[in-house]
Amino acid sequence: MEARLELVDLKGQLSRVVEVAAGSLFALSHQLWSAPELAYQESRAHDALVNFLLADGGWQVQTHYHLDTAFRADWGPAGGLTVGVLCEYDALPEIGHACGHNLIAEVGVATALALKAVLETLPDVKVRVSVIGTPAEEEGGGKIDLIQVGAFNDLDMVLMAHPSQEDASYMPDMALNELTVKYFGKATHAAGYPWEGVNALDAAVLAYTNLSVLRQQLKPDWRLHGIIKHGGVKPNIIPSYSELFYYLRTPQYKDLCILCEKATQCFKAAGLATGCQVELEFDKKAYYNVIPNATLRQLYEANGRSLGMDFAPDQVLNTLSGSTDFGNVSFIVPGIHPYFYIGTSALNHTQEYTEAAGSKEAQYYTLRTAKALAMTALDVVLNPELLQQMKEDFEKINLQKERDGV
Repeated sequence: MEARLELVDLKGQLSRVVEVAAGSLFALSHQLWSAPELAYQESRAHDALVNFLLADGGWQVQTHYHLDTAFRADWGPAGGLTVGVLCEYDALPEIGHACGHNLIAEVGVATALALKAVLETLPDVKVRVSVIGTPAEEEGGGKIDLIQVGAFNDLDMVLMAHPSQEDASYMPDMALNELTVKYFGKATHAAGYPWEGVNALDAAVLAYTNLSVLRQQLKPDWRLHGIIKHGGVKPNIIPSYSELFYYLRTPQYKDLCILCEKATQCFKAAGLATGCQVELEFDKKAYYNVIPNATLRQLYEANGRSLGMDFAPDQVLNTLSGSTDFGNVSFIVPGIHPYFYIGTSALNHTQEYTEAAGSKEAQYYTLRTAKALAMTALDVVLNPELLQQMKEDFEKINLQKERDGV
């Protein structure tokens, strides 16, 4: 009973740390929101987050951590448990922070500040808190770049949270690969002697149609969608070049290669039918599906409810979502990637969501999420049984991946 009361007191302390820092956290978030930067170009965001942590004191900060716009800030002793807290801060073209990555960064920093403040009062608890700034989630996969250089190898657990339309401890983010398809034909006068040409636009149109027809034969939860990026330069010239850009998604990474092969045959068939040469360029950094950790989910939901969160029903959780490079992280470290309500029913990737992500109203929900994440981490680091359960959940997933050949 005494231990439980102490944990309740510590969680109260976590909350108060976040509340005291609320003004400065909102200023940080709004600074990012007001100057949106695209993937791998987030230099101002990098500097703002680094300076914020340096001002807090006690953090060992590595700027430009393996990537120009990544960073890492560590507090606490090495050799014990290490809790990783991830920040995202890239924006979308034209509509800025329409996915609320400024709030993701704020949640990450707030979570880390709260954990650090409480752990400073517990000198016998050997825990390190590591804030890692991960650029380029919207395009390019910054977390995958960092995985490849071993940036997460020393983490025992990893936390982050993403804004949405509801509170959810997990949503089924899908595995994703991107594909660029290029067709090369032969230009000629479209009215005078079209028979001399080889029409690359025809190949693109046939490929687009092939993929549309293929959808009937796909599993209901598989997705493919794309655009024609280039289809010619002038109506009276047979197009000698066309280009398509596609996203291919499946709920499980193990199925993604099957969908990619089906799509490949559709693209090649269009080239064969029109006499065009075809080049296919798959992105080498596929996004994996997010693997949930049952223990972390249960703890997060319990902490969230204690703070007034109303979690989405199961039918919402079973609805397919987008894709994130956090999925790749979840394959190598036990982690949690909950979604949180920010006071609006607007949809992500819209101008309306951009406005909501920069609003004062979003702050209550954002800081509440940070409190719940910090409480969840505290539950694990102070309870060896929960730590072991979290690890066992992760090992079960690893065994399943081996059976699936992933």
